[in-house]
Amino acid sequence: MIRIITDTSSDFTLEEAKKLNITLLPMTISFGEESFKDRFELSVDGFYERLVSNDTLPTTSQVPPFDFEAEYKKAKEAGDDVIVITLSHELSGTYQNAAIAAEEYENVYVIDSLQVTLPQQCLLREAAKLRDEGTSSKEIYETLLELKKRVRVVALLDTLEYLKKGGRISPTTAWAGALLNIKPVVTVEEGKVVIAGKARGSKCATNMLNELIEKYGGIDKSLPIVIGYSGLNDALLTQYIEDCKYLIDNETDLLIRSRIGSTIGTHVGPGAIAIGFFSKN
Repeated sequence: MIRIITDTSSDFTLEEAKKLNITLLPMTISFGEESFKDRFELSVDGFYERLVSNDTLPTTSQVPPFDFEAEYKKAKEAGDDVIVITLSHELSGTYQNAAIAAEEYENVYVIDSLQVTLPQQCLLREAAKLRDEGTSSKEIYETLLELKKRVRVVALLDTLEYLKKGGRISPTTAWAGALLNIKPVVTVEEGKVVIAGKARGSKCATNMLNELIEKYGGIDKSLPIVIGYSGLNDALLTQYIEDCKYLIDNETDLLIRSRIGSTIGTHVGPGAIAIGFFSKN
């Protein structure tokens, strides 16, 4: 048997992870003196309710090595192999902790997704599919190392407020952006979140989002496509699905809906939309 393990920055719901037989290890989210195990002790709704009512941003802590080692030990005792897929080492120490814990286990394969949230989830969904088809752990590992070179994410932010709170842009830039209705488009490159462009108004930003997808070579429809939103309302996501239908030849049934949780939601705030996919190139 092959066990698949990830952290909660992958933004699976607890129900989805159970259905796919994926073990979720929680990040820790802290609002001041209060700390919670992501998704296990604080729901996504609860996170966003707290986020919008607090002046300062919460902090997120990595999954400790002990949590990984406990799962590795259980797998070894059961004679199982393990595939671990974590968020980018540029965003958290979780990958390093998973790798450190695996040093004495020959049956554990650890992969740095170099991503977070939706594209990380894309890799995990493909790993679960390969496992269920009877692919060996080594073959899954080697396949994912190749696939992660093509996994992408593009996202449209509704507000600059949380980038300002996180110190990523100045208050003056945030003020000017709000005044001009600037919508930043972000992606992940070499494991880091970067601003790919800025557009004035939602329509121009959506066009920029789609242009970036095409620049990456378009969407490979044979692999998982996960589309998601941050916050408590998915109205913007529903509109984007309508606007991006041509990118997938109107096959909207291929899209897997998700919700961006605390790890990235802390920095982008509510109202963001994103799509995780494998590029054709």
